[in-house]
Amino acid sequence: MGKRIIIAGGGTGGHIFPAIAIANALTRIDDSIEILFVGANGKMEMEKVPQAGYEIKGIGIAGFNRSSLIKNIGLPFKLIKSFMQVKGILKNFRPDGVIGVGGYSSFPVLRYAQSKRTPTFIHESNSFAGKSNIMLGKKATKIFVASDGMEKFFPAEKIMITGNPVRSGIVSNTIGREEAVKFFGLDHAKKTVLSTGGSLGAKSINEAVDAGIDEFAKNDLQLIWQTGKPYADKAKHVAHGKANVWTNDFITKMEYAFAAADIVISRSGAMSIAELCVVKKPVVFVPFPFAAEDHQTVNAQNLVNKNAGILIKDSEAKEKLITTVMALAKDEKRQNELKENIAKLAVTNADEVIAGEVLKLIG
Repeated sequence: MGKRIIIAGGGTGGHIFPAIAIANALTRIDDSIEILFVGANGKMEMEKVPQAGYEIKGIGIAGFNRSSLIKNIGLPFKLIKSFMQVKGILKNFRPDGVIGVGGYSSFPVLRYAQSKRTPTFIHESNSFAGKSNIMLGKKATKIFVASDGMEKFFPAEKIMITGNPVRSGIVSNTIGREEAVKFFGLDHAKKTVLSTGGSLGAKSINEAVDAGIDEFAKNDLQLIWQTGKPYADKAKHVAHGKANVWTNDFITKMEYAFAAADIVISRSGAMSIAELCVVKKPVVFVPFPFAAEDHQTVNAQNLVNKNAGILIKDSEAKEKLITTVMALAKDEKRQNELKENIAKLAVTNADEVIAGEVLKLIG
């Protein structure tokens, strides 16, 4: 009988897509492996994981609400309920190993697995570890990290530097630029800017693009604008009648967007950076300023220090983002420098390294 593995976590594409990449790598190594995902009810993983062909069980977990303390009243009850749900899931599935990728649901699943002495593995994608991962790290079997210097968060002997797993569709992308641009109904003869704020969208990026939308046509540029749900209707209204703008709340085929793009505007979450290194694009980063320990700014600054990206502060996006993009679009030399330097940081096999290590350690 094949091994049984639970992968827990989610909340954003930055957690879900690497989790799916690890699952795919596990089944490539051994197709008899049974994989079950555990996620938070109402979160994006409940939709994305089944689309990738895997079963997922939802638990009723929520995080601590920093903006409204009154909303935390029910939190202890939710935690207790989620532990009961987790207990039932693990009892039925009997996993040989549990992998946590971050997000609300990974904590109760790994904590319970550790209490039953089931091998547990953590994938920490950021240069600053989350609090729940730090707590779980003490009893984890192995901790996979993206960068060095993580000994300040985890026991050094448990750490393995693997980089971040990138979706296989992006790593093995063979789509040509012309075909990709056509996919969005745009003109392959024009330079294309991709603006993406991650799966949930980015307010400051959207507002800056909205305010400067006419500059794209004036500079003979076209735009692929992924907005996230909150800004989608407004963006559609702004883009209406503009042949050089494609917009939607989500891009299901990111490999087409990356192949079409000459320049990218992006947040600087760990997974976004991992993908952008692989696709070798000149990027203007606008870090999300409220990420834990401001890790997105740290992530982006690491690239800026290597001349592998441009950084615009979130608070300055409205005044500087579009002018910076327009200047970059005219500067081929700078584009090529950024492309060459970001390409040097690409890791394409993190999913296989993680999968191989997990299988070795669960025996």
